[in-house]
Amino acid sequence: MEAIFSVTFAWLVLAVVSALAAWHLRISVALIEICVGVLAAAAISRLEMGDLLATNSEWVRFLASSGAVVLTFLAGAELDPDVLRKKLSEVSTVGLVGFVAPFLGCAALAFYGLGWNARASWLCGIALSTTSMAVVYAVMLETGFNKTDFGKGILGSCFINDLGTVIALGLLFAPFTYKTVIFVAGSGLVLAALPSITVRLTQRYAFRTAAIRTKWIMLVLFGLGALALWSGSEAVLPAYIAGMVLAGSAARDLQWIRRLRTLTVGFLTPFYFIRAGTLISLPALLSAPLVFIVLLAGKVMTKIFGLYPFIGLFRQERKERWYYTLMMSTGLTFGTISALYGLAHGLVTQQQYSFLVAAVIASAVVPTFIAGLAFVPTHLLPKTEHDRRPARINGPSEEG
Repeated sequence: MEAIFSVTFAWLVLAVVSALAAWHLRISVALIEICVGVLAAAAISRLEMGDLLATNSEWVRFLASSGAVVLTFLAGAELDPDVLRKKLSEVSTVGLVGFVAPFLGCAALAFYGLGWNARASWLCGIALSTTSMAVVYAVMLETGFNKTDFGKGILGSCFINDLGTVIALGLLFAPFTYKTVIFVAGSGLVLAALPSITVRLTQRYAFRTAAIRTKWIMLVLFGLGALALWSGSEAVLPAYIAGMVLAGSAARDLQWIRRLRTLTVGFLTPFYFIRAGTLISLPALLSAPLVFIVLLAGKVMTKIFGLYPFIGLFRQERKERWYYTLMMSTGLTFGTISALYGLAHGLVTQQQYSFLVAAVIASAVVPTFIAGLAFVPTHLLPKTEHDRRPARINGPSEEG
């Protein structure tokens, strides 16, 4: 137990350092946490300090996965059903193009440019086709865009994009078994009943029993997550849909959402983002930087050239178009999941996996940094948020 507390202390030191750096540098804290993870892993390796952060221990992986699951749920809960209905054409178009362009482009790049075999190339296309819901939502939250139609449209497009990734991975590589049927049927039943049960629990117990609604939501998220992992899927997928299902009722109780958000961003997500950074091996990248640069450029360029013209159909203002495009160019959760799936099933080699993960994680950093530095459409920020911090593009106030 002493060792666990010591390791947790080390992780939270990095989390606090990241938060302070994000505040002073005026950059998304999620982005800084990833960079801090990269530097921490390099320093630990250089100083031969062993497994100081216990990065691959089960409990650290659990906390990191929990952060991704709850953050993804919150992203779904932020979506306004009415806004999505109004933006159905936008989110469908942008989401589908955001998946197809890098999927085909990066698969061709790996096959013809890097000489990878067909299966590794298709896996490359899948891993680099993603958009990071976790990073995008964290940025939307910090800037205040999560409260705007603009930000909700970006989140909706991210969901369609990642849904295409999940479907492609399943159709090309994942076996369709009875477990898949059970997962789909079970999730459908739970999600169909979720709104009514949640409303009844809230009306009867929410103000009499300690955090009953949070406990109930966690029960559902981890139950569906366990079912998803058992079936060969991923826990974040049902979490996002659960958030969407409860979006209407969640919007009516902002205080509960803010408390859950504080728990998630304050404790869980630093494990997720910092750990994502520790997966990058700087020595491996320095040994063959060209492959990494080609993969990163392939992902970002296919996203930009594919998306920018289509986003222009819905957003004519220059900063809005570029900010939207760059946010859709990020990658993290499903990209690393897809790469790990490929490694575990022998679709890619260890070296190919390292380059893919590095490119995916770098795509969470580079487009986010450029978007925050040069293309924030501040005229779309909520009035009160903009008035309170006119010069800042991140760093939400914390509750609790």
